[in-house]
Formats: sequence, structure tokens, C-alpha cells
Amino acid sequence: MEILRVEHLSKIYGQGETAVKALDDVSFSVEEGQFVAIIGPSGSGKSTLLHILGGVDTPTSGKVIIDNTDITSLNETALAIFRRRQIGLVYQFYNLIPVLNVEENMQLPLLLDGRKVDHKAYANIVNKLGLEKRRTYLPNQLSGGQQQRVSIGRALMNNPAIVLADEPTGNLDSKNSVEIMGLLREFHKELHQTLFVITHDERIALQADRILAIEDGKVVKDEVIRK
Repeated sequence: MEILRVEHLSKIYGQGETAVKALDDVSFSVEEGQFVAIIGPSGSGKSTLLHILGGVDTPTSGKVIIDNTDITSLNETALAIFRRRQIGLVYQFYNLIPVLNVEENMQLPLLLDGRKVDHKAYANIVNKLGLEKRRTYLPNQLSGGQQQRVSIGRALMNNPAIVLADEPTGNLDSKNSVEIMGLLREFHKELHQTLFVITHDERIALQADRILAIEDGKVVKDEVIRK
């Protein structure tokens, strides 16, 4: 079943001679449960694409349809609610709230949405992330790998339809990179979520079901990986 469709997506920053076309008429669709790697050189438009898919940036033209909802037609309030409920975001630099502990950071999307915490689901996520003994720790008391685990947990707390990870291993050493990708893949399979990962690492890209390569704002390759 199709979970996401992108139709003629373009994004232009600036005007006139200084205008930069970050995305240029991008179209594709994704089936529910796919793991899609997005690759491309720096400045190719892949982070812009991910931010638009996540509802944290708006396109100049085109549509993004997630689970039969055109998110590009939503107002700011409706988009914020949709994003909290349907999209999980994992960033390279974690984006944790420094004054909140592990548990509070992870549960924040639910609390902002006025929803009750499913403590059984929370405990399962915490245990799989190996954070059960660090639930009261603040971000500055954690290693980089542990902070990224909290970021993953926060992204999963609302059981979103789509998880978007922007260079999730880009700030980590090789050991932590392997562990973080292992966790993302484990949750992807267990929760049957659609996973997008931006990466410069070919080894990570080859773990995906499908690779989208972007150059100069265009999709130049769309390849299904045979395993």
C-alpha cells in the first residue's frame, strides 16, 4: 500500500539572480514499510527534501501526500499536529532539550499532543535502546551514541507512520554508527514503519530496500536493492 507520494516538488530559496533551486520537479512514491536511503553530494537537496517530507519546511510548488493527507495544504496548526502524530524525526545533532531528562525528552511529543503515555510501549523502547538505567539523566550526562538513542526513542513514541533520519550516524564513531543503524532497522521491522535515512555512507545505503540518489535537486537514480 502506498504511504507517501511526492508530486512535482520544487523548492527555491531567494529571488532573482540569487535564487537557488534546491529541489527541481521531484516526483516519486513509497510503499508502506519500505526502508529508503537518500544519497547525494552536499548541497544536492536531500536534506531539503527530508525537511519538506517531515513538514518542517514548505515547498515552493508541488505536493507531499502522506497516508492520504496532502500535508502541503495544511495550515500551520494542523501541520504541527500531523507531524507530531505521523512523522518521527531523527537529526544528526540529536536536538534534545538540555533541561529535560531522557524520559522527559522521549515523552515530549506525546505530552505536547495532550496524549497519555503508553507505559508498556515506552518501557519496550527504552529497554531496546539500552537506556533503562539512564532515564533520569540529562543530555549532557550522556555520550553521543546515547543521545542519539534518546532521539530515536523520541521519534518512535507516537508510533508514527514514517520515520525520517537525517544523517543519524554522521556525528558518531564507527561502533556507535553500526549500533544506531541496527536499532533503526530493528524498530523498522518490528513496528512496520516506513524509514527514510539520508546518508553519505554507502554501507548504510546498501542496507536499504531502495536507494534514491539526488543531484542538483533532481532524482537521478531510483534503485531497488536486491537482497
